[in-house]
Amino acid sequence: MRIGVDIGGTFTDLCAVDETGIVAVGKVLTTHDEPARAVEEGLDALLADAGIAATDVEQVVHGTTLVTNALIERKGSRTALLATAGFRDVLEMRREHRYELYDLHIELPAPLVPRHLRFDVPERILADGSVHIGLDEEYVARLGRELASRGIEAVAVCFLHAFTNPAHERRVAEILAEVAPGLRVALSSDVVPEIREFERTSTTVANVYVQDLTERYLRDLEHRLRWLGIPGAPHIMLSNGGLATVDTAARNPIRILESGPAGGALAAASIGPADLLAFDMGGTTAKLCLIAGGAPLVTHQFEVDRKYRLLPGSGLPVQVPVIDMIEIGVGGGSIARIDALGLLTVGPDSAGSEPGPACYGRGGTEPTVTDADLVLGYLDPAYFLGGGMKLDAAAAREAIGRIARPLGVSVEEAAWGIHTSVNEDMANAARVHAVERGQDPAKLPMYTFGGAGPVHGVGVARALGAPSVVAPPAAGVLSAAGFLTAPLAFDFVRSARAAVHDLAWEQVDALFAEMEAEGTALLAKSGVDEVTHRRIAEMRYAGQGYEIRVPVHGGSWPDTLIDEFTATYRALYRRTGPEVGVEVLNWRVVSSGPAPDVTLRLNAQVTDGDARKGARPAYFPPAGGFVDTTVFDRYLLTPGERVDGPAIVEERESTVVVPPGAHCVVRGDAALEVTV
Repeated sequence: MRIGVDIGGTFTDLCAVDETGIVAVGKVLTTHDEPARAVEEGLDALLADAGIAATDVEQVVHGTTLVTNALIERKGSRTALLATAGFRDVLEMRREHRYELYDLHIELPAPLVPRHLRFDVPERILADGSVHIGLDEEYVARLGRELASRGIEAVAVCFLHAFTNPAHERRVAEILAEVAPGLRVALSSDVVPEIREFERTSTTVANVYVQDLTERYLRDLEHRLRWLGIPGAPHIMLSNGGLATVDTAARNPIRILESGPAGGALAAASIGPADLLAFDMGGTTAKLCLIAGGAPLVTHQFEVDRKYRLLPGSGLPVQVPVIDMIEIGVGGGSIARIDALGLLTVGPDSAGSEPGPACYGRGGTEPTVTDADLVLGYLDPAYFLGGGMKLDAAAAREAIGRIARPLGVSVEEAAWGIHTSVNEDMANAARVHAVERGQDPAKLPMYTFGGAGPVHGVGVARALGAPSVVAPPAAGVLSAAGFLTAPLAFDFVRSARAAVHDLAWEQVDALFAEMEAEGTALLAKSGVDEVTHRRIAEMRYAGQGYEIRVPVHGGSWPDTLIDEFTATYRALYRRTGPEVGVEVLNWRVVSSGPAPDVTLRLNAQVTDGDARKGARPAYFPPAGGFVDTTVFDRYLLTPGERVDGPAIVEERESTVVVPPGAHCVVRGDAALEVTV
């Protein structure tokens, strides 16, 4: 028995899986003041409801938005930065890029370290790794004592070219350990040993900024699981789709930045075809991810706290491997309002779980997407969370009325405006995301999950022109289920820029061997004996600003590598580049243990009885407004059964809306496939 737990902005989702499939699911409101408490309460209820003994649970896999929230809300440690003399302001100068050229009031996230806590350290290492100016050890010792006396809790050390020669950074760590042993210290040569000064500094600072908060949370989680009687420590979902131990995650908290959203992408890859678009809409955000060749795409360029969510350059860059997805601030709890121009806008701010949408009856009064969906008749106020949480329809109408009155429309028209606005926002984001990666979203099936995803899935697919929408069983908690498909894995990087034809394979192989040895040792501590390594080169045409990821195989050298680069480049851009040389910037190794043998079929499926629960009016303007709509119990639908729209299919954690003109069929794996 294995359990996945995903903490979201509104709900904490749980999913228990054994060798036959999904045996139990759960969903509880997230407790923001003490996130581990919701995990404990949810696990306690899940075990009791499903009749599972805590001692039978072999593994708990956990994903969380804790790190992301701490960076956005600036709730980390008091942190200082030690930089090479003359370079302390790299965090402020960034890349001098204006992500919105003509906006005179452009906003950028403030650096995590204010200027008075950024220090120039006398030292200089050149690009070839040679020492130009020796480290001033007296200065470092004096500064370390002063920082400790002033209540500084963490220090990031980021020197020029430390990825080539880390000697000065490591000596600083030794000195600080002697003079100020209470300081947490992060070295860029450990956290992200690769080229690009601003991104390397930003990532190192972010890692140590949230390290104390993350470690305290993970230790609290361990304690609560032991109290419940669950043997063994939990595993933590990494942003790249692998798992790590608590110790590894606590040392590298920046690696769990996007751990929650990664689960949904993994689940979609596990149950869907080789190529698809995964759409996950929860209570706070919506995530869209391309699955290509049976696996989610991975990127090493990510930004936190974007001031404009769809514009690169408007956030804090973090240079760690993450599943390549786009995340926008529209979810079930997203708040609708009329902007200064008198136009309807939704998100990115959310009512979350406290106080939540107005219909939750927890003190919220702002109009949200969930309130709109309730007014439209898509949700049953008596069957939310399977009847575990009653919704207040009158409160939802009152909240939506605050939008309807200024617009001079009915409450239903305002709710429909909120619903369709969200669908269009997500479709636009998905279209840009797919096209930038060489894919046509109109040719891909869309797999939808999350508590709100199946309600909006067909609307998003229609806006995209996608051919079909698939809602898997237990769609409302599928991210938690996806955690259970991931192997223990970690990745490593070394920067060594060189033209391909100037490379000596012996030197490259030595770099790979060094990283593979690190991976084997790290996974061995988790009890993994069988480790596989995947080699990757990050390459570009000479003169280009950025690189692409190219698999490294055996064979003739260097021609095979150039052929792989050309094929990858053509797949992305439908053409090849100019007649210039090709160079490598970074070498990467992904070390993985065996993938779990798991199926995400829902074992609780019931196959007898009438699936029709009744009917209720639901709002579909193309069909004339409110239409009498048949409601089905998903657990009573049998494989092969067809449902014609308009229809609503309900399960405990989510609701599938089938509009007029569409129909859905129950597949053999119990997934609902809606033909748009």
